[in-house]
Amino acid sequence: MVWAGPGPIPSVGCVLIRDGRVVGRGVTAQGGRPHAETQALIQAGEAARGATAYVTLEPCAHHGQTPPCCDALIAAGVARVVVALEDPDPRTSGSGIEMLRKAGIGVDVGVLDDAARDQQAGFLSRVVRGRPLVTLKVAASLDGRTAAHSGDSKWITGEPARRFGHLLRVSHDAIMVGSGTALADDPSLTCRLPGLETASPTRIVVDSGLRLATNSNLAKTARDVPTWVVCGEACDTSRRKALEDVGAEVMEVRRGPDGRLVLDAVLSGLGEQGVTRLLVEGGAALATGLLREELVDRLAWFAAPMMIGEEGLASVAGLGIEKVSDAARWRVMARRSWQDDNLVMLSALR
Repeated sequence: MVWAGPGPIPSVGCVLIRDGRVVGRGVTAQGGRPHAETQALIQAGEAARGATAYVTLEPCAHHGQTPPCCDALIAAGVARVVVALEDPDPRTSGSGIEMLRKAGIGVDVGVLDDAARDQQAGFLSRVVRGRPLVTLKVAASLDGRTAAHSGDSKWITGEPARRFGHLLRVSHDAIMVGSGTALADDPSLTCRLPGLETASPTRIVVDSGLRLATNSNLAKTARDVPTWVVCGEACDTSRRKALEDVGAEVMEVRRGPDGRLVLDAVLSGLGEQGVTRLLVEGGAALATGLLREELVDRLAWFAAPMMIGEEGLASVAGLGIEKVSDAARWRVMARRSWQDDNLVMLSALR
């Protein structure tokens, strides 16, 4: 079976400037074609000759569905190209820059590279590490609880913070939960912001034993929103067929010695399907496993002004930390507040 995953082609921007005036601009089109450079050159026409092209990522140098962007820039007669990031894709990696320079075009590399690297973090992760950039989202009380001891969690945060959580969903290729969360909450995992209802990401359930019911919200809507279920090798064929019959895709990955799915293999499988940015929304077992294996790159921590107590459900289980100095440190990327709720966006320090 071949999965039709999210497109792996990065979203790139290109601006053409001549005599201090913008003569063309473009961005990678939906589905990855045409490329930003092509669109900017078409818009500029003859004004592209002698212009400077500013691009997010090194122009491609290989033949794919379209000819190389380097050829288009050379043919258009641009005088200079300013590249923020060199493309790590081995099909281009430096060869695009070399082609431009051999054609007599001046090339500068590394301008605003930090901003571009942050923008392209998902693409870079998939190409360099073979897996998507992983963001773990947690909505918890001040004492780190995500629900009362009964399992009730509606609602930890207020509506403004929840709306931002939906915005996080559409900024990722896929959203992932563990089977425990899928069974307990029966979520839809869609974006319900006005105007963005059709932009919901692919939904993924890590379900080693294929426990997801065919009458669950996720399974019932699998033909409307792509839904993938990740299970262990040699999973129950009847359960697999039942899920596939309602439109879900099933992927098998290897198990570790403890019988659990190897999470690094799960992420590698998603990377092979083109997933570049993955949002993980629960539950505690999945979050803990990813944190233990240092597979979380960013953390979106929503804190609500309440105390639930130790009998509540913890956001993270034991990490096996003996000393405070052994605990992972995170860098604060951004902060945001709505009424009394607070969000801290953090990046792993590795």
